[in-house]
Formats: sequence, structure tokens, C-alpha cells
Amino acid sequence: MENLNNKNAIITGGGRGLGKATAIAFAKQGINVAITGRTESLLKETVSEIEALGVRATYAVFDVGNYEDVKTNIKHIISNLGGVDILVNNAGIAAIGSFNEMPVEQWSEIIQTNVMGMYYVTKEVLPHLIDKNEGDIINVSSTAGLNGNPNISAYCASKFAVIGMSESLMKEVRKNNIRVNTLTPSTIETDMTVELGMLDKGSENVLQPEDFADLIVAGLKLPRRAMLKSAALWSTNP
Repeated sequence: MENLNNKNAIITGGGRGLGKATAIAFAKQGINVAITGRTESLLKETVSEIEALGVRATYAVFDVGNYEDVKTNIKHIISNLGGVDILVNNAGIAAIGSFNEMPVEQWSEIIQTNVMGMYYVTKEVLPHLIDKNEGDIINVSSTAGLNGNPNISAYCASKFAVIGMSESLMKEVRKNNIRVNTLTPSTIETDMTVELGMLDKGSENVLQPEDFADLIVAGLKLPRRAMLKSAALWSTNP
């Protein structure tokens, strides 16, 4: 199995939810972690928890949908970490509203963050992985990227796009010993799903962020000759 100790990872949207759970799971494997997000207080709190596990941690506050900010901050993060081996593209937003009722600006913001943000961050990290001829990129889509659903058209469109972009990249960079994995989890209890009214806080028998993080770690531990191309995570509770 792959030894993850002392590898360096960047996790977007790492201050809470899936990103935070993944950052903590990585730290328990000895992975140094950099997290990004838009709320500094959450990032600082998570970095403190990561450092308490005995690894190096850092953070950067920026919007993944702003390419100039991405270029500046990713360069700074990689310099601080001393390199990068793993990228988890987790940052994303969602909103509920019918096709006609959702404002154009909100529809566009979801696409800008979930699709262009993933593209921008990957574009800045990828050259470092190609230079090393090794690396892992985990792109977070959703079951909403597999089947359209009413009142979340922008979110579905963004997650469908993530799958297409991710699979195309996977086929491009296999020759560089870079594994690109697309994850399509069903609904997980996070701050975002609770805030959107998709789940109640403390719901029983639903997926938790830690379940998602365990799946990512398991994929990374596969021998380098093996790649988890895609994976769907579902709750046993229908």
C-alpha cells in the first residue's frame, strides 16, 4: 500500500464539512495539509486541530472563483508546504430555486465556484505534479452530477461539468503517473446540507463527513499501479 506519511496536500474548502474532515483524516496519516476557504476563523480553528496531530499545516483565505487570487495563493501555499503531492478539489456552493426563479447572478456564481474554481486551482497545481511525475487529484462531484433534480439546476449542471472535466484530465495525465479520482457522494450531513434544509442536524443513519474522508484515504493508499477512477458513496439508509 502507498505510504502517505510526510506527503503534502492542498484541500479547498477545508474550513468545515467534508474539507475539514478530510484534512483531519490526512493529518492522522502523517500528511502535511494546506486548507483554503473564505472564512479565516474557521480555517484557523481547523489548522490548530491539524497541527495538534503532529503535522505541518497552513491556510490561505481566497475565493477559488477568482483566478488572480488562486494564482497568488496556490504559489504561496506550495512554497510554505515545500511541495505538493495531493490536491482535493472540494470547495463548492449550492442553492435551491426553480430554473426561472433563481437569479442569473446566483446561477452564474455556482458555476464560477464549482467549475471554474476547480479548473483554476487544478491549473496552478498540475504543473508541479507533472514535474514530479507523480501525484493525486481528487475532484468532488455529487450524485447530482449523475442525475438532474428539480430546483437545483445550477448545482446539477456544475457537478455534471466536474465529472466531464475530471474524466478528461484523468485520461490526459495517466502517462504522468498522476491519478485523478472523481467522487460522487450522495447527501452527507454537513453545514451546507443542513443550512439548505436538505437534512436535519443530527439525522440518524446518514452519511457523515468522516465517512467521505475515509474513502479518500483508502483510494490514496492503493499501490501506485492502481487508480480509483471514480467512486460513489451512499448511505445504507434509503
